[in-house]
Amino acid sequence: QVQLVESGGGLVQAGGSLRLSCAASGSIVSINTMGWYRQAPGKQRELIARITGGASTSYADSVKGRFTISRDNGRYTVYLQMNSLKPEDTAVYYCNAQGLVATTRIHDFSAWGQGTQVTVSS
Repeated sequence: QVQLVESGGGLVQAGGSLRLSCAASGSIVSINTMGWYRQAPGKQRELIARITGGASTSYADSVKGRFTISRDNGRYTVYLQMNSLKPEDTAVYYCNAQGLVATTRIHDFSAWGQGTQVTVSS
């Protein structure tokens, strides 16, 4: 119904930058909230950034001031610009989208991307 494809992960040195992208496709009627989560080894998945349909943003304290979330509504795409990366940012990053999808009827959806690895070396 709705597929999310992430890109942009990789290996970077501490202090460097990466930009993650997540594109949604399918029988989408509208997307409300889009967010980025991450999961480090041995830890639970945590929400790090969220953006609403009205472009209101919120961030986890651990990334505030370093990461910026943005979206392109016309392309159903969300971005995460990550600056001043630290080794503790190493994790698999997942995007999530919530909205309305049309199948035999219009209903809510919540979809996840497959995850992209971000590794920050010291």
